[in-house]
Amino acid sequence: MTDIDRRKAILLALSAPFASYAAVAASQQPQEMHHKMPDTPNVHWTGDEQIAMLMYPGMTVMDLIGPHSMLGGLMGAKILFVAKSLDPVTSDTGVTITPTATFATCPRDLTVLFTPGGTYGTLAAALDPETLAFMADRGARAKYVTSVCSGSLILGAAGLLKGYKATSHWSVRHVLSGFGAIPTDARVVRDRNRVTGAGVTAGLDFGLTMVAELRDRIYAECCQLISEYDPDPPFHAGSLKTAPEEVKAPMVELLAEFVKKSEALAAARRS
Repeated sequence: MTDIDRRKAILLALSAPFASYAAVAASQQPQEMHHKMPDTPNVHWTGDEQIAMLMYPGMTVMDLIGPHSMLGGLMGAKILFVAKSLDPVTSDTGVTITPTATFATCPRDLTVLFTPGGTYGTLAAALDPETLAFMADRGARAKYVTSVCSGSLILGAAGLLKGYKATSHWSVRHVLSGFGAIPTDARVVRDRNRVTGAGVTAGLDFGLTMVAELRDRIYAECCQLISEYDPDPPFHAGSLKTAPEEVKAPMVELLAEFVKKSEALAAARRS
């Protein structure tokens, strides 16, 4: 690596939350760089984590990019966007991302196995034999098995949540019991090596939680500060607890069919 390339890698690592997500996930990963960080006691600045983030058509892109924006700041970690093939994957809002590994080329032993959620694309993934086989195989050995939003339905369908507390998007959190999990109403839920996040934006909290788990709290707080993650939403309708009835009612109706199909998926897995 040349001095110019090394400087680019350093800048990429330190500015990961603002960088191109595709570039962070590709060959510019900073695992080869050597950079003198502040001499802060008990802070582990570098590591060698292997992180696999599942992708599939129709996923919710923020479920993927929210966690990645935090995990991407882990200097030395290798993050792979994994799909059935290397063909570009289009999210439920039309954002397209190119995978960096396939089910066949993804390392067998992972530090973190992660899946994002979505709606009908998630259900399709949760019914796909190849996807479930991949998740079950890597999940059996991964140090951490994780998800955000309805991605926990995929973990459940792969048999990875039996006996574990877990969360999901509010609309389908109750469905987790059909997979033998214990639905838990919290932003981020950890039960042994299972770490699950609630809906969509909870992926940022999940990401910070995992950074603290993989390194330490100071490192996670550095990621939070460089991201200026200091939420102050203009409205307070982000949960069923705070949203007014005129907001909740149409959203519950909008998701009713997805919920019905999710319940059917869990029932089929039980039988």
